[in-house]
Amino acid sequence: QVQLVESGGGSVQAGGSLTLSCAASGSTASIRSMGWFRQAPGKEREAVATAHRIGTTTYADFVKGRFTVSLDNAKMTLYLLMNSLKPEDTAMYYCAADRWSVVVGRPDSWGQGTQVTVSS
Repeated sequence: QVQLVESGGGSVQAGGSLTLSCAASGSTASIRSMGWFRQAPGKEREAVATAHRIGTTTYADFVKGRFTVSLDNAKMTLYLLMNSLKPEDTAMYYCAADRWSVVVGRPDSWGQGTQVTVSS
């Protein structure tokens, strides 16, 4: 099993920056794909950015150019650098990990989430 622990959330003003971290532990050798998802009140959970062990990354259109995802394979830690934050980025951010792809089917593992609040 894999355990995921997120950190780095908080409250910022619009235009500010935050960096989220997600540390994986347990059977991390099985992980090939990790990603960040978010869920705002009353909305469905949506994919934000993903990273694969081989180095590929993907981004949702609404964060392209503002967010940067990176995966430290040695530490099995996923990061999300969020710049130019907007009030609509306010959500609970979740980390996910999977043996194949976090965006195909339901990911194997989820973190507990970290809250990001952006004020105007």
